[in-house]
Amino acid sequence: MTNAPILIRYQQPGEGARLGVLRGEAVHDVSQAFPSLAEFFRDSCGVVERAIAAVTAAADASSRRFPASELDNAPAADTRHWLPPLDEQEVWAAGVTYLDSRKARQEEAVDGGDVYARVYSAERPEIFFKASAKNTVGHLDAAGFRADSSWNVPEPELALVVNPALEMLGFTIGNDMSSREIEGENPLYLPQAKVYTASCALGPGILLAPSDEWLDTTIRLVISRAGAEVFSDSVSTSQIKRTIPELIDYLGRSNSYPGGAYLLTGTAIVPPAEFTLQPDDVVSITIDGIGTLQNRVIEV
Repeated sequence: MTNAPILIRYQQPGEGARLGVLRGEAVHDVSQAFPSLAEFFRDSCGVVERAIAAVTAAADASSRRFPASELDNAPAADTRHWLPPLDEQEVWAAGVTYLDSRKARQEEAVDGGDVYARVYSAERPEIFFKASAKNTVGHLDAAGFRADSSWNVPEPELALVVNPALEMLGFTIGNDMSSREIEGENPLYLPQAKVYTASCALGPGILLAPSDEWLDTTIRLVISRAGAEVFSDSVSTSQIKRTIPELIDYLGRSNSYPGGAYLLTGTAIVPPAEFTLQPDDVVSITIDGIGTLQNRVIEV
């Protein structure tokens, strides 16, 4: 998958959202061939390999190219900047897919967390709605943590990208911002712990690789405060308990996604119980083969 194209969205002043292919340090604009992600997702149904080949061909033919560093700006109307790689898609999430996640959920739960032990080994995975486009931010934008919670953490995750036919298009990086305090108080509070303003970050782009096998890679998390590292850890994606076809099967049961969907696949990186995010902390999530998703955090 090392040569797979990475599809991005970016903001062009005076023109709005555009699509590009990230190749090394350069962006190749492909918006003339692919006006929107949703249109690309829909057109890929039944012909995923052909659609990805068309993206590669459009990048080869593009005359509009520029250094990717020109996107490294905070979002503003008058600057080029990264956008989250979604437009009409919903973001869903799978929980307790790693053993370490099960242990962490049990530790934070007021009642001992038996529900998390049971869902880890159950036939049906935990899948929940995470975010719409309005609550999703991109690379270098600000991600939010809840003002009414005293225990907030990022959750670095590999995300699956699927088209409306529930066919794999590839992978991206996700940050499932979460209130451990609220979820720990009662599992029924999960939507409040997970769904709120700027609660999800995605990016920087989509690795177009339609595989039913896990990307064999490492997820790395670094949290910095006032320029100094305060937490870091890593995990191999080989530790995910569920399979990709299994998760997509349950994602699609009794539901449809006209613009496609994203599925965050769980986390095994859990900061210690005494750690909570503070305003202006910087969260950097790196997944080998995709890139780095970085966000400053704010209280919302």
